[in-house]
Amino acid sequence: MTQRNRRRHRRRGAGSKALFAGVAVLGVLGVVAIGVASWVLDVAAKAPPLTDCRPIERGGNSILFAGDGSRLGYIASDEARTPVSIARVPEGLKYATVAIEDERFFEHDGIDYEGGIRALIENIEAGKVVQGGSTITMQLMRNLCITDPQRNLERKIQEAQLALEYEEKSSKQAILGKYLNTASYGTINGSTAVGVQAASRIYFSKPVWKLTLEQAALLAGLPQAPTDYNPILNPEGALARRNDVLSSMAKLGYISRDRALEGQQRGLGLKLSDTYFEREQPYFFDYVEDILIERSGVNTVRKGGLRVFTTVNPTLQEVGLEAMRSALPYSTDPSAALVSIEPDTGHIEAMVSSSEYGTSKFNLASQGHRQPGSTFKTFVLATAIKQGIDPYSTYYTSRPLNLDLPEWGHWEVATADEGYQGTINVQQATVASDNTVFAQLDLDVGPDNVAETAKSMGIVTQLDGIPAEGIGGLRIGVSPLEMASAYATLAAGGIRRNPIAIRRVEFPTGRVDRPEQADPTRVLPEAVAYEVTQLLQDNITGGTGTAAYTGCGGQAGKTGTTDNYTDAWFAGFQPNLATAVWVGYPQSNDIEMTSVHGTTVFGGTFPAMIWNSLYANGGVPCEEVETPETPISWAPFYGQFTQSGPSEDDPFADEEDEMDGRGRRGRGREPGQDAVGGYDPDAYAPGAGQQEPTPTPSPPSGGGGGNAGIGGGTATGGGVGAPG
Repeated sequence: MTQRNRRRHRRRGAGSKALFAGVAVLGVLGVVAIGVASWVLDVAAKAPPLTDCRPIERGGNSILFAGDGSRLGYIASDEARTPVSIARVPEGLKYATVAIEDERFFEHDGIDYEGGIRALIENIEAGKVVQGGSTITMQLMRNLCITDPQRNLERKIQEAQLALEYEEKSSKQAILGKYLNTASYGTINGSTAVGVQAASRIYFSKPVWKLTLEQAALLAGLPQAPTDYNPILNPEGALARRNDVLSSMAKLGYISRDRALEGQQRGLGLKLSDTYFEREQPYFFDYVEDILIERSGVNTVRKGGLRVFTTVNPTLQEVGLEAMRSALPYSTDPSAALVSIEPDTGHIEAMVSSSEYGTSKFNLASQGHRQPGSTFKTFVLATAIKQGIDPYSTYYTSRPLNLDLPEWGHWEVATADEGYQGTINVQQATVASDNTVFAQLDLDVGPDNVAETAKSMGIVTQLDGIPAEGIGGLRIGVSPLEMASAYATLAAGGIRRNPIAIRRVEFPTGRVDRPEQADPTRVLPEAVAYEVTQLLQDNITGGTGTAAYTGCGGQAGKTGTTDNYTDAWFAGFQPNLATAVWVGYPQSNDIEMTSVHGTTVFGGTFPAMIWNSLYANGGVPCEEVETPETPISWAPFYGQFTQSGPSEDDPFADEEDEMDGRGRRGRGREPGQDAVGGYDPDAYAPGAGQQEPTPTPSPPSGGGGGNAGIGGGTATGGGVGAPG
């Protein structure tokens, strides 16, 4: 073979080898392509079905409304969200979003192949994922369908598969609308603004349909990096991003170049709003939210979509708060709290605390448990009358008590000013709020019976059935909410209703729920409730509670002041509203109120004044108490501690007792006419405390007796363990 032929053969051989190598490479690439395609199809097949994708939240954040329909605020959530129809989104915001997020949105079928290839090249060059290449539809699928999304190729493939399916079933406007309602626009005050309506409210204090072009461009630029472009955290970065959006809009022809330049010269135009974070009546708001979470679960409540209609009366709330601030205006003054309840429904009309919510979240009105003082004597009265005891013809001696009671131990009881009134009836003792008489009456009717009466009327705090409770000495204490509820039972003629704060809850599905039920239950005969009310009317019109009286004949109430003047109360009612007011220092049970504005605080001072202002200025109509069809049946009571009525030796015995308007005798003699040590009408008898009660045995038999009236029952004896 010649040299030329050998060279030709070598060239032909080399070409064959190259061709073979090329065919081999193509074969390998084909196999790789087939493998990649197979892998892509396998990953795409693992995408969740559209039917499993989360629905768009239709209700936004859960919102509370007052009784008059005004908004109280939104329930705190990790998200601030208010869905809006795409028809209400301005064109500028739609086009701004498309320009910066997905410029071929209106042309592609869910996947932007050109954009995807460009992103792939940039990612290869960078050696990591730096460019997403996701379309608006793919991002929507991520928001709705991908659980715990990871920034990797597998997630992109699944998003793409879902986007193709979704685009076949949805219009572009529907897709864009859903995206604008699910995209994140930054976190403020711990809550992420989800959707353009929430973002517009938070950043600009206006609804989305009132946004300017510049404001719309700012929002459109946020979803890609909500933290980096947050206008509050990084105003310079947000401004640069907004200007990029305007430039993109001009490039695509959505706006002119001149309009883009004009917008780029303007500032951010922020006007931050606390719409999603401010709450009216915050203490009542928290009270309602706790009920909702207890009944429906925290996930349901915080997820959003609930419309909660409450019972609170904003006018009464404001009047109550103003009454507290007017009576106790100084920072060194004690705090105050009140609760008002509508007796016929159980609706909580007011729940007010004078504390600053920003300083203390503790709700004094519902959570504060303090000693009730003489306001608890009402339960002794109700028990006595239920047992058929006539308060006008049943007498006790007002005197210092120094008792050794086998069942409860040693007990000493005194009046506030250590002045004693001699022999008086129960009605007179009520007007004077005489501790020593009520201590004896409590022992005669039975401390356990008094505790049962209190519980039946609305007291939910654990009671021990000890004698000190009858004059306000509780181991735990009670809240203004409990006292208002119990007094509302009297106002309703003896029918107890559970306190109600929520009228109804509307769910996003359209279901309506009423999570609280008043459950009306008769616990006192109507005639018993009526007679107790008459006694409490005497107290408000001529006894220790006169400062509360507004002139309405249907008003009744009772003062309460504890030992050492650490707590002061006024609890009272009309047939249409019951209110309990507490005054004291919440930080301690040991701070005495002996010099507030130069005076000692009793239940008949600041608490009664606040109650008066609430009823006088709160638009509460005057209502009279209706006389029951069946009158009371009762008789004089003779128990272990009772005394005979005025004797012939009494200098006032020949004086005709004054007849009241209901034909009752016993009001002609004023308390203290045969007193020892004088009677100070400004001294309000404190209750007796009880630190560690001894176990409560069954009351002894034969400790007294009474002729049973409506409700029946027989008074029994008892005692107490600790001094008052």
